[in-house]
Amino acid sequence: MALTKRIIPCIDVDLDDEGNAAVYTGVNFEDLAYTGDPVEMAKKYNQAGADEFVFLDITASAEGRETMLDTVSAVADEVFIPLTVGGGIRTREDVKETLRAGADKVSINTGALERPELITDGARAFGNQCIVISVDARRRYDEAGEHYVDVDGESCWFECTVKGGREGTGVDVVSWAEEAEERGAGELFVNSIDADGTKDGYDIPLTKAVCDAVSTPVIASSGCGGPEDAYEVFTEAGADAALAASIFHFDEYSIDEVKRYLDDHDVPVRL
Repeated sequence: MALTKRIIPCIDVDLDDEGNAAVYTGVNFEDLAYTGDPVEMAKKYNQAGADEFVFLDITASAEGRETMLDTVSAVADEVFIPLTVGGGIRTREDVKETLRAGADKVSINTGALERPELITDGARAFGNQCIVISVDARRRYDEAGEHYVDVDGESCWFECTVKGGREGTGVDVVSWAEEAEERGAGELFVNSIDADGTKDGYDIPLTKAVCDAVSTPVIASSGCGGPEDAYEVFTEAGADAALAASIFHFDEYSIDEVKRYLDDHDVPVRL
């Protein structure tokens, strides 16, 4: 029997002008607009049939601060599905404290790229299933990469970025995915800066390049505009899970609608 594909809503959380946690939505990691309260949105998605839930503190790494664990705890009290929390996780102690706050998994990007040993340490201490390596990828059309794909007739590679997509690293995404798997990552969370918030579909070349290179489960993120996009990323790129935000936040589609579309098109999902 084929493994079921997962549909995962995600909230991007930041501090508002008064220092309170709030959900924001943007395009290409920019032009963020207030969307709602993280705890209320968590409650909504828990009741809506989501397979998992992702909470990303989107400025913790860039600002050098810790993840907002009080808010994580409040969210964890409202969700009874696997909860992944990311943002500002730089040490094994950060992993421990985030899990203690109620997360089932931690998503690490900047901290792992700066110190890859964090993946190994975290996997050994807490189990591979807890360690999700997040990649904020962007296309580059130069000769500095290692793995190239054809996109609309042009050859490009994908670069890992850090601090919420603000800084390039020169690290090839596919090579990094392979290293993360070798070091013990339990999942790979692949975000496309180019597709983020566009609703034009997932970055299929990016997702497929990673899925083809590793056996670790891959979560596709960024660009989902509807059920057809989820179908495409599962059937053409080989993703194990599809993450979406805007289409769910603004009630353009429900999680149930997406799953029933997939089920009608012979993609195994949990209804």
